[in-house]
Amino acid sequence: MSAAHQELPGEAKVIPIESAPSWSPAPDPAADLAAVAARLADGLGDLLADRLGPAAESVLGKGWESRAANGLAFLRRRITGDYEVDEFGFDRELTEEVFLSALRPLAEKYFRVEVRGIEHIPAQGGALVVANHSGVVPLDALMTQVAIHDHHPARRHLRMLAADLVFVLPLVGELARKAGHTLACNEDAQALLERGEVVGVWPEGFKGIGKPFADRYKLQRFGRGGFVASALRAGVPIVPCSIVGAEETYPMLGNMKSLARLLGLPYLPITPTFPWLGPLGALPLPTKWTIQFGEPIRTDGYPPEAAEDPMLVFNLTDEVRETIQHTLYRLLVDRRSVFF
Repeated sequence: MSAAHQELPGEAKVIPIESAPSWSPAPDPAADLAAVAARLADGLGDLLADRLGPAAESVLGKGWESRAANGLAFLRRRITGDYEVDEFGFDRELTEEVFLSALRPLAEKYFRVEVRGIEHIPAQGGALVVANHSGVVPLDALMTQVAIHDHHPARRHLRMLAADLVFVLPLVGELARKAGHTLACNEDAQALLERGEVVGVWPEGFKGIGKPFADRYKLQRFGRGGFVASALRAGVPIVPCSIVGAEETYPMLGNMKSLARLLGLPYLPITPTFPWLGPLGALPLPTKWTIQFGEPIRTDGYPPEAAEDPMLVFNLTDEVRETIQHTLYRLLVDRRSVFF
């Protein structure tokens, strides 16, 4: 071989293009997942439209196509992660499409909730809703959440302040965060109010929902007025809320205190149906509910440092409590029946 054809040390070796290894970008898991979700949604849509169309219309009624399309779009977004949550964990889309949709039949058909005074909740900006608490299981808080969203023209969301126990329970704590609830502390309450959210608080706490049936509609202590201090700092109105009907859903005739302490619960109720009927005893009685929102108590006339005045905080707390109590008495007088 001549020197002209010998490979010299360090000389680059030429590789024909046709034999060079082809390059392709690394697979994108998110894109693959989005493609799978799209194919799944399209496939379900085609199945409903082509093969199950007549049957779907007879079962789901007219307009089922748009509802199905919205549901498939929701499913696609959940699979691909194309949704947002705020710093408190609130998932607006999941709350509207799943949580509120599941609670709505309970509010409309089972408890037949009548909502009054919804105009007292502002269309925008922060507000603090303060309500009485009752009924063994905090269904009153959930029904208030549905009432505000469904009856307010601005479809506002109620961001509830919940007890520590809610967030240590498996699954319940995570669902509560997704639904917009947060820990009942002044810092979280003030942060939400300053962001312009509607915040709900039930100052009676476990003493309210766990009180004996003989003490129904008698408000327990409202604590030290921390909720009033948060409203004063944020300068938002306080909206008293009175709820009638929740007390009779689980009439609490006794309390298994020893077993409750063993289970780490604040109380373990004895009702006319629980524990005698087993799991069936957990079903609430179908009482007729009224949720009344009262006229707002304004706080924007006070300076922020007024929150440090214990006498002012006490007086406003007492005013809110008395307003709710008197409204409860008036609603009870006007009520025709517990169930109708």
